[in-house]
Amino acid sequence: MTAPVPPRDPRLQTRGLLKMVAIALAAFAFSFSLIPLYRIACEKVLGIRLERAAVNEAVAARPAQGRMVTVLFDGGVNSKLPWQFKPDQMTMQVRVGEPYDATYTATNKATRAIVGSAVPSVAPARASGYFSKTECFCFTAQTLQAGETRPMPVRFIVDPALPDDVNTITLSYTFFKNDALSAQLPGQGPGTRAAP
Repeated sequence: MTAPVPPRDPRLQTRGLLKMVAIALAAFAFSFSLIPLYRIACEKVLGIRLERAAVNEAVAARPAQGRMVTVLFDGGVNSKLPWQFKPDQMTMQVRVGEPYDATYTATNKATRAIVGSAVPSVAPARASGYFSKTECFCFTAQTLQAGETRPMPVRFIVDPALPDDVNTITLSYTFFKNDALSAQLPGQGPGTRAAP
């Protein structure tokens, strides 16, 4: 004969539920704060200017000198994200101080909608303070429906103050799956089985 199970205290169940809700809200808030935190880190810590006003000020202060540099483009995805992501052009000759547009293309290979967030990097690292993105798909999370292909443009400008010995700059993006935002999509709730 087994011992009777004591009844559960409803206060403990309520506390547990409140803790789970608090954790979910904290995760939700954290996912939405990533982009502003990224901008703050780039501008205050790394000295990378992301806003259009900063770029316009730099251009007005330093007129284009006619110098040309090569920009290489690279793109990839984290292994958890079933997307294909690549630049539409591998290289571009640009004149410092002038705005240029480049395009990447992303395709969702999954059978469901997924949200991805892109993390950019500029190499060499000392050129990152002179490479400004005025418009970029990386500023916000991107949602691609199942099988959807979408062009992802970026507008950039190379500061004329770029050191003379830097003649090639590589702009690279890596897309990561945004689990928190993907879980909020219709049909992606806790009771839904996630397909790859």
